[in-house]
Amino acid sequence: MNTRLHAVTDQNGRPLGFFMTPGQISDYTGASALLDSLPMAQWLLADRGYDADWFRDALEEKGIRPCIPGRRSRGKPVKYDRRKYKRRNRIEIMFSRLKDWRRVARRYDRCPTVFFSATCLAATVIFWL
Repeated sequence: MNTRLHAVTDQNGRPLGFFMTPGQISDYTGASALLDSLPMAQWLLADRGYDADWFRDALEEKGIRPCIPGRRSRGKPVKYDRRKYKRRNRIEIMFSRLKDWRRVARRYDRCPTVFFSATCLAATVIFWL
């Protein structure tokens, strides 16, 4: 079974929200699902998979400036703040802290609902540590 976990974190890398999609689905599905649950922020850091004009426009409407590098296949390059983008490692650190939990890292639960519940439990503990 292949799934992809999309997450929203705060500026310190603490998890705030999750959305799970099948692994073969594009990142745009997770982006649209988490768009309404975004907290008030000045910037949104994301990787190239979330580069879409409609997503950038939706963020601008919410008053959030996107810091997302453009896809390599994009015709016109997109400007983004490289110094801010380097802080995206906090998101990667949050995912590696989730994987400290053996149950989440080894994916013992084959049922997506049970796996998502275990991930949320681990995220709750991580949030308060």
